[in-house]
Amino acid sequence: MRENKLKKRIESEKVGFGVISPTTDPVICEYIGLNNYDFYMIDGEHGGISISDVTNMVRACELRDCTPLARIRSVDPKLILQYMDAGVMGVMMPTIDTVEDVKILIDAIKYPPLGRRGLGPVRASDYMQGEMSQLEYVQFANEQTLVMPQIETLDCVKNLKAMCALEGVDGFIIGPRDLAMSMGFYDGPGHDEVKKMLDDIFATILDAGKWFGTVAGTSEQAQVLMDKGARFILNSVQGLIKVRSKEFLSART
Repeated sequence: MRENKLKKRIESEKVGFGVISPTTDPVICEYIGLNNYDFYMIDGEHGGISISDVTNMVRACELRDCTPLARIRSVDPKLILQYMDAGVMGVMMPTIDTVEDVKILIDAIKYPPLGRRGLGPVRASDYMQGEMSQLEYVQFANEQTLVMPQIETLDCVKNLKAMCALEGVDGFIIGPRDLAMSMGFYDGPGHDEVKKMLDDIFATILDAGKWFGTVAGTSEQAQVLMDKGARFILNSVQGLIKVRSKEFLSART
């Protein structure tokens, strides 16, 4: 179990920059780490990713000192356990709408007494061959792992204050595209109503003493979000390729 450098960075009031990707290739994880990103988010919701893929991707992230995170397709404690046992150090959980959903997420990520995660002699615990005792490992793991519900629906927004009050939640990640669709704007989040909703969400989270993160396509967008208090900035591998490809190919006649 390694120290979660992303969590340490956020707690020191700095901003973590990273990417999300549905790809299964560990080489991409190495590229991201070599380019000094703070985290790599394995997209197990939209990607066809197996637990074997997750293990190898986590290894690649560790090799390049990049914190491995995951978005997992459902609040399924057994599925979450497999990701955590592979060495993932935080979970961004999509479509999580109720306080009960968040409690299940916390229980799945944290060992007792904070949660109900099961302990096995697997990769996350150095196969119980490391220098830590079981008690030391359990306490250290609970300190290092991140619990990050993703806000994507109006139902989630309605329950946000109660979610913020739960012990064990580190921060919230806002998905503006899905949130906009939940509000009836199917063409994207560029509407004033959505922007106002996002600002209200940011304020609610910060007032509760939690941090928030969301997506940014450019450094300028990232700066605007940081000025609003964001501590976690997310782009996509495919988005970065698209932007740079357009720029590079603009010279083609």
